[in-house]
Amino acid sequence: MSKKFSTWMLLFLGCCCVGAAYSHNPLPDTIEKVRSSVVAVGTFDPTGRPRQVFKGSGFVVGNGHQVITNYHVLPKSLSQKSKETLAVFSGRGKKVRHHKARVLAKDIRNDLALLYISTPLPAMKLAKPGKAREGLQIAFTGFPLGMVLGLYPVTHRGVISAITPKAQPQASAKVITPAMVKAMRSGAKVLQLDATAYPGNSGSAVYDQSTGAVVGVINSVLVKGSKEAAIQKPSGITYAVDVKHVHKLMRDAGN
Repeated sequence: MSKKFSTWMLLFLGCCCVGAAYSHNPLPDTIEKVRSSVVAVGTFDPTGRPRQVFKGSGFVVGNGHQVITNYHVLPKSLSQKSKETLAVFSGRGKKVRHHKARVLAKDIRNDLALLYISTPLPAMKLAKPGKAREGLQIAFTGFPLGMVLGLYPVTHRGVISAITPKAQPQASAKVITPAMVKAMRSGAKVLQLDATAYPGNSGSAVYDQSTGAVVGVINSVLVKGSKEAAIQKPSGITYAVDVKHVHKLMRDAGN
């Protein structure tokens, strides 16, 4: 074998190895790792039709007894007469388990709630504050279709396209609300994603595609009311609250 041929062969093999490394997609493995931590949040009524009512998505954190979701996902009231309870639903497909839940702590400003369930489930790892960066490849897994077709988690992927103020100055004073003024004064920022979330995704964890570590929580519904109040047609942009607010909520609750 000539020296020239050997050199070209080594270069070819090196390129193949580099190409294989870059073509590896970690997301399927990451989804497999986090899927059992993704739950649905709603209510359970033993006499209702249906008994299980879906409100949004959530994910397990801490020691497996805690669940994070959006505050607006929580039911406004529960029927004591029919023994209706706040519930977390785990499992996949038609094999759904319901777990009676109670609220441990709330962060209404950032639309977050921390729930407690007695039966522990696998927990997701929270990224340290500041790990969310523009350009980070992320994914979120939740239930945009609810439980109509069974409990089948759906994953959307994208990048953090911007880290922006929670509320923007508006061209007209008519669309400014007290909540927007408070948000502008606080300087709070949110993660803007280039992946589309749907109402059932409310409360879904936004996680790093490579590690599965949570960097934020989908909070599109309420944030859009602040950022896009003057836009007549929805932009399709999805927003998420930074994970630092989850850390604070858990600390405040003693977790």
